[in-house]
Amino acid sequence: MHIGERRRPDPQGKPGYLRVDTVHQGDREGEKGVYNINTIDEVTQWEILGCVERINEHHLVPVLIELLRQYPFRILGFHADSGGEYINKAVAKLLDKLHAEFTKSRVRKTNDQALVEGKNGSIVRKQMGYNYIDQGEAGKIHAFYARTLNVYLNFHRPCGFATEFVDRKGKIRKRYDSYLTPFEKLKSLPKAEQYLRRGVTMEKLEKIASAHSDTEYAKRVQREKAKLFRSFAPPGTVS
Repeated sequence: MHIGERRRPDPQGKPGYLRVDTVHQGDREGEKGVYNINTIDEVTQWEILGCVERINEHHLVPVLIELLRQYPFRILGFHADSGGEYINKAVAKLLDKLHAEFTKSRVRKTNDQALVEGKNGSIVRKQMGYNYIDQGEAGKIHAFYARTLNVYLNFHRPCGFATEFVDRKGKIRKRYDSYLTPFEKLKSLPKAEQYLRRGVTMEKLEKIASAHSDTEYAKRVQREKAKLFRSFAPPGTVS
């Protein structure tokens, strides 16, 4: 089985091509913290976060399956760096079942993962910080992402979308002149309904978006995050 073709994905304007990365939540006295899993669609910037205790096959693959199911559209591609947590037979088998192409970053091409790495800082680190969080708290964090934060990111938080242009020196530049939520970006695509998974409709997604205002949901995220952090056990007491 060929595991990951080393090339840059080419979505050609279609949603479903994901960039994937892992954000480690610190070490303490030789103990590893939790691992945040960040996945983001290249075209719409639809972003789904998860959290695992460890990044071995036993812990990671079930969470990846759950994250992919949270996307409203079909998964067509999966792009990761060369880390062993993703470049393995278990992940390749999962993607093969979905008929999704599996690609990995090219050597010395730092821009291949620029989108997800930028979101690691602006989303994951902003929400969770840099401090150590015990592995035993992974389930709570994962639930917070699934029930609260992922909804906010995709239905209530605008993202910047760039337009490329050539400057006077002939260099390609980007101008961020469009700000939409990932859901709004999805709706703006020609015949967007054709990309949706079976059982998902624009009406259902619209109902989620309209259930709360952006401000209301941002406040909800802050309340739920505060409850989450208060629930963490003191260092050294989580088994």
